Amino acid sequence: MDKKDLLALSDDFDENYAIFLGDAIETGCLWGLESDDGWALCPSEASDDVDVMPLWSQPEFAQQHCVEEWANYKVIPISLEELLDDWLPGMHEDVLMLGPNWNTALEGLEMEPLDMLEDFEKELAE
Repeated sequence: MDKKDLLALSDDFDENYAIFLGDAIETGCLWGLESDDGWALCPSEASDDVDVMPLWSQPEFAQQHCVEEWANYKVIPISLEELLDDWLPGMHEDVLMLGPNWNTALEGLEMEPLDMLEDFEKELAE
């Protein structure tokens, strides 16, 4: 993937998710946004009672969102191992959803953590 592709996640949410899985497995790392107040969260489109934590497969994807209300957030790496072993089971217990590789409009899939865990396990087994 070259640099120009990095800055343009598309409106094809399934393709963005495929990029998310592939990049994460290739680099062993994902990226979230964190400030002194904690991790960046968005309300779920599907449920008023649930928050979604967006994560990106490249730091450049995440950095694009450090504007306006998220201007004081920093791009923070999360190891894939830590995500799979600790974060996803914990997020499931906390009833948090994940937003993998949301585009610049903060649009994309909302995933149940255990579904993402299953997808990573399938990809890693191949």
